[in-house]
Amino acid sequence: MRMKENLECYIDGFNTVHIYMEKNFYQGKSQTFHLKDEKGNIVPLTILKKDELETHFLYECAVDAPLVIGSDYVLYDEHCRTAPAICSHIVKTAEFAEQFTDPDGKNGCFYSEKETVFALWSPLAVWATVVLLTEDGKEEIFPMIRYERGNWAVRVEGDQLGRFYFYRLKVNGTIRETYDPWNIFTGINTSISQVNDLSLLPLPDKVPMEPMKSTTDAIIYEASIRDMTAQKEIGIEHPRTFQGFVEENEHTRSKRIGLSYLKELGITHVQLMPVLDFGSVDEQYPTFYYNWGYDPASYFTLEGSYSSDPYDPTKRIIEFAQMVHTLHEAGLKVVLDLVFNHVWNKDAYGPEQIMPDYSFLMDNFGNYSNGSYCGNDIDSRPVMNRQYLIAAAMQLIDVFDVDGFRFDLMGVLDIDLMNEIARLAKERKPDFMIYGEGWDMPSFVPPEIRASQNNQAKMPQVGHFSDRFREVIRGNSGDLSQPGYPAGNLALLDQAKTVMRAAVDENRYDAPFKSVNYVECHDNHTMWDKNRKACAGQSRGDRMKRQVMTNAMVLFAQGIPFIHCGQEYGRTKENLGNTYNRSDHYNMIDYNRRDRMDPMVTAFESLAAIRKAHPSFGHDTNEKIRTNTSTEDIDGKVLVYRTWDENEEMVVFFNPTYETFHYDLGKEGRLLFDLGHSNASEVQNVEIGPLATVVIEHRKAQPAAIAEPAQTPAVFE
Repeated sequence: MRMKENLECYIDGFNTVHIYMEKNFYQGKSQTFHLKDEKGNIVPLTILKKDELETHFLYECAVDAPLVIGSDYVLYDEHCRTAPAICSHIVKTAEFAEQFTDPDGKNGCFYSEKETVFALWSPLAVWATVVLLTEDGKEEIFPMIRYERGNWAVRVEGDQLGRFYFYRLKVNGTIRETYDPWNIFTGINTSISQVNDLSLLPLPDKVPMEPMKSTTDAIIYEASIRDMTAQKEIGIEHPRTFQGFVEENEHTRSKRIGLSYLKELGITHVQLMPVLDFGSVDEQYPTFYYNWGYDPASYFTLEGSYSSDPYDPTKRIIEFAQMVHTLHEAGLKVVLDLVFNHVWNKDAYGPEQIMPDYSFLMDNFGNYSNGSYCGNDIDSRPVMNRQYLIAAAMQLIDVFDVDGFRFDLMGVLDIDLMNEIARLAKERKPDFMIYGEGWDMPSFVPPEIRASQNNQAKMPQVGHFSDRFREVIRGNSGDLSQPGYPAGNLALLDQAKTVMRAAVDENRYDAPFKSVNYVECHDNHTMWDKNRKACAGQSRGDRMKRQVMTNAMVLFAQGIPFIHCGQEYGRTKENLGNTYNRSDHYNMIDYNRRDRMDPMVTAFESLAAIRKAHPSFGHDTNEKIRTNTSTEDIDGKVLVYRTWDENEEMVVFFNPTYETFHYDLGKEGRLLFDLGHSNASEVQNVEIGPLATVVIEHRKAQPAAIAEPAQTPAVFE
C-alpha cells in the first residue's frame, strides 16, 4: 500500500518513477528530483506531470539515464530529503520480463555428498548470501554469485546433509531474511530450510490404482486431517495428524473410526482440506490454535502441525507420503485442496522477500488486488511465478502420487495457469481430477481470462463447483430459512429437474464432469444446521429423511457428486456458519453422533453403492444426458428422474411432501432403495410414501454389480 510516508518513491518502469509527497510535507512541493545509486552516481529525473490526490501529490517522472536492475537507489527532492527508491511495478513490465525471465533456471537446494548448490532468482537483489547454521546455532555465511538473468548461486563444498539454512539478501534498500521457497524441507513454522534430498528418504512405493473410465465415476468426500481424529477416546494413537488419519487397529475397525469408517462409505476420492504449510496454527503448539488451513505460508512444504515432529523436516514428508500410500491401498484416491489465490502473510512470504511485488496482483498505482478478500491476491501470470506454482503442483504428483487438485477461489487465477496444470497433471495421470471454485472474483485479473465458470469453455479439462445445483437442492445459501427442493420447496421443482441433468439445457457447462454437484462443504452452515432453520418445527426423523433425499440427489445427479465429511450423518457445527478457527469442539467428527444417526449412514452407503454400480448416473457427455435422461413430475410435487444406457434404465422418485403417491412403471422393475419400505422387491405400481426416495432398476442386459436390493432401516427418529 502506498502513501503511508510523507515521501515515497517507486520505480514502476525503466523510464517511469512515481513520487508521492504528503501535502503537509513542504506543502507537497518539489521543483526537482533525482536518484543516487550506492556508488554515488546521479540519475536525473524529469517531472512529466503532477496530480493532486487526497493526502499526497503524485509526481510522474521520466528517467534521464539508464537504470541498473540490482542496484539500490535513493530519491532526493529539492529540500535534500530522501526516500528509498522501491522497484515496484517495473517487475511486471514486458521489458523486465524480456531481460530477466529464466524459465529454465534451477532454484532451490541441490545436495550431494561432495557439495551442495544453492540457487535463487532475484534480479532486484544487490547482494545475496546463504547462511548455514552450525549445531550450536552459529552462522556460516556464503556469498552468492549473480548471473546474467538475475540468478544467484553458490557451491558449498563438503557434506552439508541435515544442516539448516536461510537466505539473507539486500533488496530495495533493506536486508531481508527468508527460508528457501523452493525447498520441500522446512523447519518449524516455515522459519528455516534444511539441506536434504528426497531420494534419501524411505518413501513408500506407489500403489497401482485402476484408472477411472470417466471422471464422472468419482464420488468425492471432503475431509480435514485434524477433524477426522480429533475426538477424544476414539482409540487413535496419533490424533489430528497424517499418521492418525490412516491409523487402523482393532478398536477403530470395531467402532468404525477414521480410515476404517471412510472405507465403508463407498466413496472413491478423499479431498483433503489444505495440507500445504499454513500460517494460522503455531506448529510449536499445534493443539493451541485451530484452523482449516486456508492461509498458505509456503507452497512447497507440508503443514508441520500434522506431523509427529514439526521440528524435523523429514517427518511431515514421510508421514504424508505414507498416508497417501495407505489411502491408495484402501482403494481411495487423494485430492488436495490448493490455495493458490492468496497467502497468509504477504510480507513473510518467501518469494515476496526475494522479489517484492512480483508474485502479487497490483494495479498501476501500486494497489494490491483483493478479490480473495484476504488482503492480497496471487498473480499467476508472470512467468517465474507461474513456474513456481506449477512446480509446486507437479511436486505433489511426482513425489506423493496424489490424484487430483481442488482449487480454492480459482476465479482469482487465470485460465492459462489452470490449463497448464491440467495438461501436465493428465500427462502423468490421465484420470487426474482438476476442479475448483469458479466464482467470478473481483480481482485485477481481466474477466475474460479469469479461471471462473464464466470461462469454463476455455478450460476444457477443469471442473467447477455448481452453485446452481447448490442453490436449488440445498436452498438459498444467504438465507437459512429458505429451503431447497428436498426440504419441501416445491417452487424449485422445475429447477431441480434442470440441475439433476447437469443443467445441460442451460448450456452452463460443456461437459458433465464440469458440474461438481454439492450442497455442503467446509464453508457455511452444514446441511443439517441449515434445515434446522429451513424445516423448523419438523421432527428429527423427518429432517433425517429429507437429508437422505438431499444426499440421493447429490449422488444421482449427472456430473460429479461432492460430499462434505459428516454430511452423510447430519453433521452439526452447533448452528455456526463459519468455524474455520473455532476449535476442535465445533469441527471434529463426532462418532457418537454418527452412531446415533446411523440409519442415515446406512442409507448413504446404499445410495453410493447404487451410484457406483449404475453408470447411467454418470454420463460422460452432454449429448448422452440430452438423449439418455429425462424428468417429469407427479402433480407438480414429486420429481421423477430417469437415466439409461444400453444396459439399464433407472427410475428415481423424490417426494419432499407428506403425501403418498402412486406411479405405474408399465412393467416390473427391481427395487433398489425405498426409504419407507413401501414396495416389494419386484414392483410395477410404485408407492412413493411421504418424504420417500425410491430407486427402481430395469435391466436390459447383465445384472448390475449390486447383488441385493439396497434397503435402509425404517426407523428415523
